[in-house]
Amino acid sequence: MSRLLYSVTMSLDGFIAGPGGDMSWLTEHLDPNPLVEELISEVGALLVGNRTFLGSDPYEGMEGEGEAFGGGWSGPQFVVTHNPPAKTPPGYTFVTDLDEAVALAKEAAGGSYVNVLGADIARQCVEAGVLDEILVSLAPVMLGDGVRLFEREGGAPVRLERLAQSELPHPTTVRLRVVR
Repeated sequence: MSRLLYSVTMSLDGFIAGPGGDMSWLTEHLDPNPLVEELISEVGALLVGNRTFLGSDPYEGMEGEGEAFGGGWSGPQFVVTHNPPAKTPPGYTFVTDLDEAVALAKEAAGGSYVNVLGADIARQCVEAGVLDEILVSLAPVMLGDGVRLFEREGGAPVRLERLAQSELPHPTTVRLRVVR
C-alpha cells in the first residue's frame, strides 16, 4: 500500500519558502543528503499543491531546472487545484478534489511512496488524516518570513514518532511517522 510522505527543507525559523513563495534561498542548501536520496528512489508519484506547481524553482539556472528533485526523479505528478490550466503539461494530472488526487496518486505510485510537495497540500493531508510520514531537512539559515512548514491555526496537536535522523556532515534531516 502506498504511503504519503511530506518531504521538505526548512529554515531554522520554520519557513519552507521565502516571501511570495521564493525558493532561491534553497539553492545553496542542495547538498547531497543520504536520507533524501534514499527517499527519491522510493517515490512512485508526487502530490503537489498548486502554489508549489506555480512557484519558483530552487534549480533555476541549473541543470535539472523545472524537473522534480532537480531531475533526480521522474514520474506521474498530481496537482491539486481549483483552477486547472487549459493545457496540461506532459506527466501532470490536475485534480480539484484532495481525496480523488490522493487515490489517483496512490494508484500511480504502485506501492511506492507518494511524495507530498507544498505546505498547504501537506496541511490538507494532515487534516484529512492521510499523511503517513514527514521528512524535514533543516537548512542552516533563518529566512524571517515566508511560507511556514505548517499553518494550522487552532488545529489539534499531531503526534509524531522519529524513524531516522541524519548525521553530520549532511544537513540535519529527520524522518517522522504520523502516530494515529
